Amino acid sequence: MPELKSAYIGELKIAVTGTYMLGDGPLGRRRIDLLSQGQFEGPRIKAKIVPGGVDLLLGGSDGAVRPDVRLPLELDDGHPLLISYRGVRHAPAEVMARIAAGERVPANSHYLRTALVFETASPKYNWLNRIVGIGVGRREPEFAIYDVFEVL
Repeated sequence: MPELKSAYIGELKIAVTGTYMLGDGPLGRRRIDLLSQGQFEGPRIKAKIVPGGVDLLLGGSDGAVRPDVRLPLELDDGHPLLISYRGVRHAPAEVMARIAAGERVPANSHYLRTALVFETASPKYNWLNRIVGIGVGRREPEFAIYDVFEVL
């Protein structure tokens, strides 16, 4: 069987700066998180998050939550970058409750994975337009943090 290969891009650190609860709907429990602070830094990238980011987080009847994010950033060359991703976070109910209460939990206590796509007009970062990223994440009280990898 072929092996999935990847290359490290950097750490994406996102602060949730506001939350709006929509509540239970036909698809599950919906929460909108505003994302306007943080950074994306690694060997090949340096960017800061700018206001306008949003996560249309959906909590399912299975206890998992599913991020659906649009995140604007400004690259170090001054060009904008848009990151879009979807994923899933799950853990035992007591860990999910601690995360929801804003408590710090060990990174290995929950599963948080995302699939990222990128969009930019930057010549320096044009390579991002042609890759798919995978985020291996953890939820901390102040931030969602992802180690982001390019799928080769």
